[in-house]
Amino acid sequence: MNPLIERKEYLCQLAAWREEDLIKVVTGVRRCGKSTLFELYINHLKAGGVADSQIVFVNLEDEDYSELLDYKKLHEYVKARIVKGKWTYVFIDEIQNCKDYEKAVSSLYLRKNVDLYITGSNAYMLSGELATKLTARYIEIEMLPLSFAEYGEAVKTPDKRERFNKYMNMGAFPYATRFVDNSLANSSRAQSQYLEGIYNTVLVKDVMTREGLTDITLVKSIASFLASNVGSPVTAKKIADTLTSNGRPTGSATIDTYLNALTDAYLFYKVNRYDIKGKLHLKSESKYYICDTGLRNMILGTVNRDIGHQIENIVYLELLRRGYTVNIGKSGRGTEVDFIAVRDMKTEYYQVSATVLDENTLKRELEPLKQIKDNYPKFLVTLDDFTCDHDGIGQVNLIEWLLVKN
Repeated sequence: MNPLIERKEYLCQLAAWREEDLIKVVTGVRRCGKSTLFELYINHLKAGGVADSQIVFVNLEDEDYSELLDYKKLHEYVKARIVKGKWTYVFIDEIQNCKDYEKAVSSLYLRKNVDLYITGSNAYMLSGELATKLTARYIEIEMLPLSFAEYGEAVKTPDKRERFNKYMNMGAFPYATRFVDNSLANSSRAQSQYLEGIYNTVLVKDVMTREGLTDITLVKSIASFLASNVGSPVTAKKIADTLTSNGRPTGSATIDTYLNALTDAYLFYKVNRYDIKGKLHLKSESKYYICDTGLRNMILGTVNRDIGHQIENIVYLELLRRGYTVNIGKSGRGTEVDFIAVRDMKTEYYQVSATVLDENTLKRELEPLKQIKDNYPKFLVTLDDFTCDHDGIGQVNLIEWLLVKN
């Protein structure tokens, strides 16, 4: 059995909020490691002297806890296990499976010395009754599949470039790393089947059922379109026109509904455009990035396809991991900066390209950054094996940048 991959950044976030008067809500796509994070954190608590009796763990995906899908029974189960005079640490995994779960959660929150942690695989849970009842009483920790640094703990391929290619092509879901470097002849097929299982489960449970949608063929068509157009401007109308031209008449309003469902399930992330000079958000075409490039390759049935967009996707996800709020930047005269990243009221600009060894490509990639007149840091991220400075714009190697500690 493979050892657990220690998710240090997320563990630090949980530890930082320990025993604070807030519900800790861990969100993210299925199988990204939320349950394992709870296991790691529980081990951390026990190592610090917390007794088993002070820990209550409920996994609402587990048939053993099926009776607790009734919020009243869930509430009574946890309440009966609260330790008087000491902290009780309550972990409820996949809380959205319990109908009216917010009633149980809001009541447990009122109990003294209850430190409450929950996970969910659909953002809808934070836009409904839970958010209404517990405004400013919870913090969200958004979880993603493995970073490249975390990936290196599981995949020991010594050559970083080779390891990165596996990371990009096979993806970073924690369990999927078991299929990398596997001597079995069918390991690639097993990995693909595993990703396909995640994909279908997300579509059925977190997109279709959760959102009350019915057309699985349509949602797969939209997901495939988004996967194929990662990093390209997308509108509901553009998708509707494409499907209609392919013999599947669909309106923009319907597409919007399905797009929201796909992003609510953390399968895709929508990134809006921002006018850097005018300092305002634009309502025009947005871009979508997928939660994992291996999943994208599984959907499209390809590897090593349009590497430029794949590494752009990887940079976007890494910026999210590092706590940035990310937008696409319009820098003027029809040019665009791949990412405006803001954290702690500080801004950074990122342009991403597979290679800029060609002089014309270098010029094209630098131009949008040069048009920005402020003095915030500007970076050009590439797979080229060198770093340099272009009049204040730092060119960095993607692989080395991914391994820099946050």
